[in-house]
Amino acid sequence: MARKKLDTLTEQMYYVLLSLTQERHGYAIMQYVAALTQGRVAIGAGTLYALLGRFEKEGLICLAGQEENRKRYLLTQEGRRVLEEEWERLQRLVADGARVLREEDGHETS
Repeated sequence: MARKKLDTLTEQMYYVLLSLTQERHGYAIMQYVAALTQGRVAIGAGTLYALLGRFEKEGLICLAGQEENRKRYLLTQEGRRVLEEEWERLQRLVADGARVLREEDGHETS
């Protein structure tokens, strides 16, 4: 079965979209993600600009402005929808894990 486009997001994709709930340029996105994740997630320039191009082409983000060769991007309504769907999917994963890992000893899982 073929995968739907953006059925799930990679960690880097998720954090780029999350960072663009506010207008930011590329370097500010990298700084924001590093600060938000306390350095756990680092996004290199090559990955970032490939994602920005892809997201813009797919209508998930738009160019919000440009100053001195710095393009600023912002999430579109479609981008917000994709981000929220991924957030909900991650919440379901966490809830499933919590149910299994919090079971009392001796209970069987199927």
